[in-house]
Amino acid sequence: MMKLVIDDACYAYEKIFNCFGKITALAGRDINANSVKDADILIVRSRTKVNQALLDDSQVKFVGSTVAGLDHIDQDYLKIKGTRFFSAQGCNSMAVAEFVISVIVNLSAELNFDYQKKTLGIIGVGNVGTRLAEKAKLMGIKTLLNDPPRQVRENLGDFVDLNTALSADIVTFHTPLTIDGKYPSYQLLNENNFHHITNKTILFNAARGGVIKETIWQKHTTLANIIDCWEDEPNINPSLQNTAYLATSHIAGHSVDAKFMGSFMVYEALCAFLGEKQDKNIKNLINPNELSVNKDNLKDTLNEIYDFQRDADAIKDISNFEYYRRHYPIRYEWHHFKSKTTLPIA
Repeated sequence: MMKLVIDDACYAYEKIFNCFGKITALAGRDINANSVKDADILIVRSRTKVNQALLDDSQVKFVGSTVAGLDHIDQDYLKIKGTRFFSAQGCNSMAVAEFVISVIVNLSAELNFDYQKKTLGIIGVGNVGTRLAEKAKLMGIKTLLNDPPRQVRENLGDFVDLNTALSADIVTFHTPLTIDGKYPSYQLLNENNFHHITNKTILFNAARGGVIKETIWQKHTTLANIIDCWEDEPNINPSLQNTAYLATSHIAGHSVDAKFMGSFMVYEALCAFLGEKQDKNIKNLINPNELSVNKDNLKDTLNEIYDFQRDADAIKDISNFEYYRRHYPIRYEWHHFKSKTTLPIA
């Protein structure tokens, strides 16, 4: 019988993965070389560093990551070791896009501006950035799209350079965290270009901690900071937290749908790797009763679906950061709701 070690924060891991063998479920931070030594399959989220130190003495032949980020995985090492790797890229793209739009709608009401007269700079136009751009278009928001790797690959004439995107009224980051290569994203916003961010800029980091240089950001005045991703999580920067309109614990992508999709995509890949037939019932694990919202404006509608202020309130005491992530409230994506007000669903 195969042995699986799984991060116990992976959604519905028992129902989805028990058909493959015996499961040992551990908190991601507690998965170590000893716990994976006899494992055949390793399934993680973002809190486990998958590298030579973890796997060198193990027999793991498949690693699945149920989150979109990749900076916790040493892919070069896995390739050399001959270990199959799969990452659930895009699983949380809708959730993060909905987070950003919901915050913009709330800010427009609180700060009394018309979001249709603002520009939205989207830096990183992959799974999340593309979803967000689609929603922004539905809402009549002009977007400035920046993604040099895509622009080079696809010759996208309507993309803009980084400085142009940083000069938008609202700037939001959706890049992976990369240190090497032609277009590293580590400290992409830094002392050399932070002057493009003014006291009238709304600035989001819903990408990865480290994409924005925090020692500069904490001293820089903006119209509003929205910070979901931090360097050195869960030991986040209290000075930066105190500047934020909304400071959350890396939960923008934590919808039920996103967490399920992360597990399901790894399940599909594992079935393919092992030559196993999929259980068609797995797809129906998320099936809430009909949900409805009867508000007559978009702000109230979105806040009734899910109010992100509760997430900021939950980590006013920073020591709650990791606990809240692991015990996050149920949050369904917008497509589950019958709404009196038209939702920007794309």
